[in-house]
Amino acid sequence: MKFYYSLLAVLVISFSAQAQKKELKAAQKLVDAKSYGEAIQALNQNSALLESSEPKYASHYHFLRGISEQGQQNFDDAMASYEKAKAIEKNAGISKYSQLIDNSKPQLIADLVNQAVTLNGKDDFLNAGKLLYLAYTLDESNQDYLYHAASSFVNAGDYDGALAHYKKLKELDYTGITTKYFVTEVSTNQESEVEKATYEIYKKSKDYTNFREEPTPSRLPEIVKNIALIYLNKGDNDAAMSAVQDARKLAPKDVGLILTEADLYIKLGDEARFASLMQEAIEQDPNNAILYYNLGVVNGNRGNREAAIDYYKKAIDLDPAYEATYLNLASTILQGEADIVEQMNSLGTSSADNRKYEQLKTKRQGLFLEAVPYLEKLVAINPSNKDAVTTLKNIFGTIGDTDKFKKYRNMLDAL
Repeated sequence: MKFYYSLLAVLVISFSAQAQKKELKAAQKLVDAKSYGEAIQALNQNSALLESSEPKYASHYHFLRGISEQGQQNFDDAMASYEKAKAIEKNAGISKYSQLIDNSKPQLIADLVNQAVTLNGKDDFLNAGKLLYLAYTLDESNQDYLYHAASSFVNAGDYDGALAHYKKLKELDYTGITTKYFVTEVSTNQESEVEKATYEIYKKSKDYTNFREEPTPSRLPEIVKNIALIYLNKGDNDAAMSAVQDARKLAPKDVGLILTEADLYIKLGDEARFASLMQEAIEQDPNNAILYYNLGVVNGNRGNREAAIDYYKKAIDLDPAYEATYLNLASTILQGEADIVEQMNSLGTSSADNRKYEQLKTKRQGLFLEAVPYLEKLVAINPSNKDAVTTLKNIFGTIGDTDKFKKYRNMLDAL
């Protein structure tokens, strides 16, 4: 009798094992055919049978589920299934599927990153950031994933999430600096950027010359700036300033960090300190037009009209195509008109006052004519700039130049 029950138990176990193998084989075929949705359905239908099976079958079940969820871009579920498979094998002292999971990690990371790129393209920044962070947890040697995750969180408006990632990057001394490789083709004398492997090959060729390597800019200034701005957004000005100043101790001449600190001071309303830092930045980068433009803005705001005009003119010399400089320069020049008009309106009707009036009228017209070349240059750069066209129309209407008044009036009407 005892033998009969033991045999029955063996038969039941044997039948169960055969059923498990059959279902796993069917699911494996669906996975191999990349029919991931159908594979998940099949695995769901037999989950009770397979999850409670012996370790080699249970780990296979979770492995197949992980691949299927990954194929369906359900990455959290995929990771959970992979972890279950590895835990089962660890407890059982086996490693077949654990090794397969580890070997397929590069593909999982690639899938995560590719899906994150797709989601960023659809403005689904939050989920993109989560996937990029997941990729980082799988490969912490690639800190670029963490950097891009933080950027996605910023775009999503999740500033607390972004702050945590940026602070981690700062702790890791992450700069993101890479090397670019450039070669010049002898026959065309044209320089182009190439991959490192191509660069090494071309160095052995007589068809290329002027080989040079160039590091990309550090991402640290941007990271620190974002940390500071997030703290500023949270109302924690002390933490914001501390973040910038800590970084500047490491790189006191870094123009990006100088500008970050300057930007923070302007947000705090300290224009004097902003101007001082901008001057410091110019000493490090004297040919940067934007620095002179910003100094023009600050001096204009502080009423230093002549200084503002000089800075704007220097910015134009360095970058003749930057539209905002022309408009700001013209506006700053024309600021002197209000004072002249006030003086004209205060005069009486005596001969002396009449002479003074004519002098002021000539001075006012001189201001207009001083501003005109910069406005016309701006219109030449961008004929659709309504502010410039409107100002020119008004100037020529005021000084009585009918032809040019009509010209800019018609241009404005066309816009």
